[in-house]
Amino acid sequence: MKFVECVPNFSEGKDKKRIDEIVNGARSVSGVSILDVESDGDHNRTVLTFIAPLDKAVEAMFRVAKKSMELIDLNYHKGEHPRMGALDVAPFIPIMDTNIDDCIYLAKQLGKRIGDELGIPVYLYDQAAERDDRRDLAKVRKGQFEGLKEEIGKNPDRVPDFGPNRIHPTAGAIAVGARFQIVNFNINLNTDDMVFGKALAKKIRTSGGGLPSLRAKEIFLESKKQVQLSTVLTNYDVTSIKRVIDEVKKEIEPKGITISDTELIGLTAQKPLVDYTVQSLNVSNFDYQNQVLENKITKLLSSWEMGANFVIDALSNSNPTPGGGSAAAISGSMGAALIEMALGVTAKSKKTPDDIKESFKNYISELRKIRQEIETQIMEDAASFDSVMAAFKMPKENPERAIAIQSAMINAARVPLKTAELCAKAIDFSLNIKGIKEDVMSDYRSGIYLLQSGIKCALENVFINLKSINDEVIKKQLIDDAKRFSDRSELILK
Repeated sequence: MKFVECVPNFSEGKDKKRIDEIVNGARSVSGVSILDVESDGDHNRTVLTFIAPLDKAVEAMFRVAKKSMELIDLNYHKGEHPRMGALDVAPFIPIMDTNIDDCIYLAKQLGKRIGDELGIPVYLYDQAAERDDRRDLAKVRKGQFEGLKEEIGKNPDRVPDFGPNRIHPTAGAIAVGARFQIVNFNINLNTDDMVFGKALAKKIRTSGGGLPSLRAKEIFLESKKQVQLSTVLTNYDVTSIKRVIDEVKKEIEPKGITISDTELIGLTAQKPLVDYTVQSLNVSNFDYQNQVLENKITKLLSSWEMGANFVIDALSNSNPTPGGGSAAAISGSMGAALIEMALGVTAKSKKTPDDIKESFKNYISELRKIRQEIETQIMEDAASFDSVMAAFKMPKENPERAIAIQSAMINAARVPLKTAELCAKAIDFSLNIKGIKEDVMSDYRSGIYLLQSGIKCALENVFINLKSINDEVIKKQLIDDAKRFSDRSELILK
């Protein structure tokens, strides 16, 4: 699976309950892994970082946008950080095998959904921008919520890329983009002189004629009574952290000002930190890829052999999850993947006619969608079991405990039933494909068998959970549904 990093910034940094609700919007999407949540009261802003499969990223970002719209009213929002939206910025960032074109595609999908379904104007920025003057986020956000409210609908330069040509009355507007990794880096100065801070920020940033690939803004930290230079290194290979600090020191030391401390906001890539160390120590002939231990380990851990070991170890340990339901989804995913491989080999063969090659590409695309749905069931099954355990842990005197247990048990049966349904769908689709190369037919047939195993294992988990369901109507419906897929697991290939 290909993953993308998502770093939505929303305009709430003080109310933990609101922050948690917005973060849970992303967490509620299967396959999403929350990496970091960093809130700042002075900025009144939260930076959320998560990774998601490509086919889940837009939904997760959309839920963050929707929750932000519901919970944040910019008419009452006060904070030091510039903002024009409740969800202010929503960038997609390529990681591992994902490329920037994937992220641009996701940004446009998200922008359209937000504009159409939430009625919030959306501006595409950075690599996703369709106008050169919108590549720079600072230009897109110029005037912030209050200024944009006055201009949008009147100034043709402020017509959004998606959504209505008017400000959302409480949620403002959103910048949606695709960008490369950046470094959000703050420098706190031992001074309260904002006039000097403003002049310094202007002097060092790119737009003021300073360092390339650097954004900088002066901010007064009320809680510390000091000036902060809030900087963004948009290309840390061009302008490094050390170069920024050296430039700031050159300006402040003649005035007797010192740096009290610095801050890294959100998650930061390893390389700019290593670069800072190498430059500070004046290390010669340093090889980043081969001299950093973690890089070597990452390469080892990313091998498919190591991944297979992790899955087997997870299934074999004494923890209740992952269990049989997740194993069913793993088996089904492997089966669909094997058939994909057989189709891909056939499509690439020089002996395969061009018209068949084209149809096989379509087959691969459709089967991949089914496989990705099966893959989501791996985590869904584990989550359903966790819900069952949470219900049983409720106090016995709680009148809602019995209802919660029944609800959790019904869901715990429906999740593997969905896995069986998807595996059956993959089998039905695959059996209609003709013309697969003979030398990959064993892979194709193995894929069918693994999908059948997925159905058998999934239905076992349906039936075990039926014993704890009291509603006879629901129980009968689940049994009837299970019977619809059981015949695929008995199919014998000729």
